[in-house]
Amino acid sequence: MEKSDLPKYLQEIEVSEECRELISSLPTEKGWHPGNLYQYQGFWHLSQHLQKILTCQNQFEARDSDIILVTSPKCGTTWLKAMAFALVNRTKFNPKSTQHPLLSNNPQELVPCLEFAFESPKPNGVDSSPLPTPRLFSTHLPLVSMPESVKKSDCSCKIVYLCRNPKDTFVSLFHWEIKLRTEEMRSNLLEETFQNFCRGVSLYGPFWDHALGYWKQSLENPERVLFLRYEEMKEEPGNQLRKLADFIGCPFSKEEESFNVVHQISKLCSFDHLSNLEVNRTGKLSYGYNNSAFFRRGEVGDWKNHLTPQMAQKLDQISKEKWGDSGLTF
Repeated sequence: MEKSDLPKYLQEIEVSEECRELISSLPTEKGWHPGNLYQYQGFWHLSQHLQKILTCQNQFEARDSDIILVTSPKCGTTWLKAMAFALVNRTKFNPKSTQHPLLSNNPQELVPCLEFAFESPKPNGVDSSPLPTPRLFSTHLPLVSMPESVKKSDCSCKIVYLCRNPKDTFVSLFHWEIKLRTEEMRSNLLEETFQNFCRGVSLYGPFWDHALGYWKQSLENPERVLFLRYEEMKEEPGNQLRKLADFIGCPFSKEEESFNVVHQISKLCSFDHLSNLEVNRTGKLSYGYNNSAFFRRGEVGDWKNHLTPQMAQKLDQISKEKWGDSGLTF
């Protein structure tokens, strides 16, 4: 695959001297993508992501009203963006409206990615003031790499973390990776990506450390961090929507409940509905990725169709070792 054929977000970008020096000092591994992964603050990133992360860390100023959606890659990011956008904007955009933005825009475009909003170093920072209040962002950043303005104790911004069973997460990552490989690069790909994932060498990985950081924060600061499970959202979307609405400060009123607004939003944001929209079947994001790439199957337990019993057992064992008695289970 030629560099010119890569999505924009995977292509090289101009980096600052600070970033160049940092990259030269970091541990490196052969990545799943073209190019290497670099370990920064304990997690693995592409070099072109590191510049954006550094700029975000240096320049982003959190507001108490901000809502930050966090996931590991392929853990329901697009779905969470859709639900959060529909929730906070439901008085502006009726979920039954034929003009709802989610019907003509991929959720990835409606909720900006925190670190990708910072394309290059800017001496005066990035002005995100035009965004309506509450500002809604998403990110894959681990807790340790969040901007200090988000982590400081006197900040009241909300963090919503969506986690997924590691076995389904890996399978989704694997299928996503296939799309970035040429035919000749796909031999032994399942075994290669599986071993890397188990070692923690994946985008924003290790997966288990990523989840554990936010899990612990959700226990220590439940008013700041809400920890959701993908599987529970699939099983009872209405109750999970109510939980999310309560947490971010826009609970459903009795009137909304009587008019089935919860069901309307759940239906609008369902995987089947979003994946069948024309914009998500044929459209393309501004940074070069096909909208359809964000929708595969969205099922719970699909790992059974791809992993051997030995692979599943190994992932379960890693989860047990990594999460221990923290209370985090799937």
